[in-house]
Amino acid sequence: MDALKLISQDSLKEEVPAVEIGDTVKVAVRIREGEKSRIQNFEGTVIARKGSGVSETFTVRRVSYGVGVERVFPIHSPNVESVQVVRHGRVRRSKLYYLRDRVGKAAKVKEQIR
Repeated sequence: MDALKLISQDSLKEEVPAVEIGDTVKVAVRIREGEKSRIQNFEGTVIARKGSGVSETFTVRRVSYGVGVERVFPIHSPNVESVQVVRHGRVRRSKLYYLRDRVGKAAKVKEQIR
């Protein structure tokens, strides 16, 4: 078991992005297309965080052309270039799955004044 922990600690990032549930974030993801690679931004609301250690992930949701799109990003993945917090949300739940059923202004998260 200790060997697994040693291997997983090498894969951890030094600076973990400080994302919290309800925050609107802009995630820069490296995408490989054949031999070329580019960075694509995905902006949305963080609706969940799961796991711990190397397998820790966070789920970002946005509505694109009237269709809800969710992506799960591993926090320690080398393909996640950066995570920038656009605005802080004020929520009282650890998982915001109820936003999937909401439409329009009801799907908004209130902003937290800091």
